[in-house]
Amino acid sequence: MAELSYSTAFPSFDPADLAQARGLFRVLDEHGREVAVDGDEATGQAGVEDEVALRMWRSMVRIRVVDDRLLALQRQGRIGFYGAATGQEASVIAAAEAMEIRDWIHPALREGGMALHRGFSLRTWLSHCFGNAEDTCTKGRQMPCHYGSRAHGYVTLSSVMTTQFPQAVGTAYAMALKHPSPDDRPICFAAIGDGATSEGDFHVAMNFAGVMRPGGRGLPLILFCQNNQWAISTPGSKQCAAETLAIKAVGYGLVGVRVDGNDALAVLRVMREAVARARRGEPPVFIEAVTYRVGAHTTSDDPSRYRDESVTERWRDLDPIARLEAWLGSRGVLSAADVADWRQACDTEVRTLLTEVEGIAPPALRTLFEDVYAEMPAHLETQFAAASAQASTSVGPA
Repeated sequence: MAELSYSTAFPSFDPADLAQARGLFRVLDEHGREVAVDGDEATGQAGVEDEVALRMWRSMVRIRVVDDRLLALQRQGRIGFYGAATGQEASVIAAAEAMEIRDWIHPALREGGMALHRGFSLRTWLSHCFGNAEDTCTKGRQMPCHYGSRAHGYVTLSSVMTTQFPQAVGTAYAMALKHPSPDDRPICFAAIGDGATSEGDFHVAMNFAGVMRPGGRGLPLILFCQNNQWAISTPGSKQCAAETLAIKAVGYGLVGVRVDGNDALAVLRVMREAVARARRGEPPVFIEAVTYRVGAHTTSDDPSRYRDESVTERWRDLDPIARLEAWLGSRGVLSAADVADWRQACDTEVRTLLTEVEGIAPPALRTLFEDVYAEMPAHLETQFAAASAQASTSVGPA
């Protein structure tokens, strides 16, 4: 892992700059120390305020605790499915931190922590995983991890791979039309995994993102790929012959940037600059955040059947939470006692909420027939009446 001891220069965000798409920008090494850039000694390269870094660390720990508990619940048969972001929390939370609540997020599977960082209710999140009556975001109609929140600008996830990329381009196009002034432009952020770059929707979205320039400005758009090196069981080497994923952006007239996805400070710096440029109407940025999926793809997967788990263990040593903790500790803003207290607080919060929501009843039967029409038409009223009669006479689960 010697390659982790250096960083390439901070990206120029010039669409013609191939070095930023081939290299790897980082701020912290595997031990949480600021690294040298371009051979010079590190001198305040972090460029991130202590309070912001601390806020990100808290959210990263919180989502790790949530993921650990819900993975355990799935294994116990108490929820049906789960996809964790374990080891990828830096990209998730730093990307959220760089944006404003008016900005929209089109997520992939592992970006749920972005909504939580924005203030999405953990109680609603957990209720959604059980599909109960307090699942106000999807009313029990979606798989666990597929929540959404209009109030938090977090679009409901679809399990169909890569559909969110062209949808996000359309969202950004609408934003550009409604907010032509850079002073009030919201932006749109879309996330995918590395496997999605092999899908047709990826290329369609990248092409339109480069071509669409309403008012002569680039779309207010950031396209973000968490390259965790595995598309379920397919490794990156069998997905793509390109030198990096970021370099694909160049052919579409976009900016391609490659960053250490396990370094929250590096991701935040890159995202902040990308956000500022998107608001100004400069060419959209495609960010490749290099990380690793240390766990299974989802609870339906067993990675030990197709990969060398000794490599996984080496990546566990690059834990993004530990790296940020070490940096915060070196600055005197986080102690070992603080770490223990916060982890305990998060665990207590999750366990308490789970006790409260697990026994909540399912959504009302009528909700199955709602939300397609403003007023329920006669044929759905008839179906609802039939379903109600069936439910009232059923013996055992309906």
